[in-house]
Amino acid sequence: MTLSNPTARGKTALRARLDSVIDHALEQHRIVGTVVLVAQDGEPVYGRAAGLANRETGTPMKEDSIFLLASMTKPIVTAAAMKLFEERTIGLQDPVTRWLPDFRPRLADGTHPTISLYHLLTHTAGLSYRSFEPPASPYYALNISDGLDQPGLGVAENLRRLAQAPLVYEPGSAWRYSLAIDVLGAVIAKAAGDSLQAAVRDLITRPLGMADTDFRVIDETRLATPYVDGTPEPVQMTDGMAVPLFGAPVTFAPSRIFNKSSYPSGGAGMAGTAHDLLGFFESIRVGGHGLLRPSTVDRMMASHVGPEAQTWGPGWGFGLGWAVLDDPALTATPQAKGTIQWGGVYGHTWFVDRANSLTAVILTNTAFEGMSGAFPNDVRDAIYSAL
Repeated sequence: MTLSNPTARGKTALRARLDSVIDHALEQHRIVGTVVLVAQDGEPVYGRAAGLANRETGTPMKEDSIFLLASMTKPIVTAAAMKLFEERTIGLQDPVTRWLPDFRPRLADGTHPTISLYHLLTHTAGLSYRSFEPPASPYYALNISDGLDQPGLGVAENLRRLAQAPLVYEPGSAWRYSLAIDVLGAVIAKAAGDSLQAAVRDLITRPLGMADTDFRVIDETRLATPYVDGTPEPVQMTDGMAVPLFGAPVTFAPSRIFNKSSYPSGGAGMAGTAHDLLGFFESIRVGGHGLLRPSTVDRMMASHVGPEAQTWGPGWGFGLGWAVLDDPALTATPQAKGTIQWGGVYGHTWFVDRANSLTAVILTNTAFEGMSGAFPNDVRDAIYSAL
């Protein structure tokens, strides 16, 4: 679908349709609260905070509410790695062992294959997430953290555990969403000669003015309380809660971010606001202005793993940091070819449709409705039908 520039009538229609989608989701108790921001051609065309940041205290959601971001962290950390690549601090074909000499996981046959930074960036390293593995997997036996649980766990210990688990395939031979970006985060810290928090701050968030986005909660009074899907309404999330996602349990510990000993998970550890994220993705949409070179962004937005991997479903491949829409005909979406998109298990989704100069950030405090339920698709379809 190709969109025209938004007219006053189009913006009015967008407001009506998105308000209806949000109100309906709240009335059905599918989400507790949300912040939805939409920009086209660099101009805000919709922005609304709705519902509650904390249902038990009656605290309303606000546009500057802070959310636990989960995998919304990955694009930011990936961009930090690509900034180091631009500066020639790291190379995409560098073996991980150049930076992390002790990280040498084996294949099932006992051999030590070479894992490159490119393998990490594209999730083709042969790693996995515990939540994607069967209960008999070494990921459970070794108590490997997905970066969402085990408050106080350090990065060296989690990497030690991960390195003991056999790789699930030969690096470069397949695609599996994984702890690869947690490993990449440790590489970034080593290459930058600082903590991952400081490196991301220096390379990404400070240059873009993302003052509310960090591996800590900048202002706890603005933090949205997380909830999980439930009947007749979502249930407040607590530490140790295991929530089934596509048949496998994801274990959460919302308090993790407050424990200073918790390692900064490059794949899931940040907290931030919708406005900060919109600024980041808008920078990506226009070619990295103020952040990265256009050629670097083009490389990130290209499909490095084809649609056969179905990274976000049929028709979606994977770039560097996000899914890439390779074949819109294979999926029920109005988005244009080349659209990039991902989400976060705390209940978030975003997409950038460069062909239509469109960026949307959809944050909720409800897992998993805000990521993989009807809500994000309803928001997406309302945007395209109105504009």
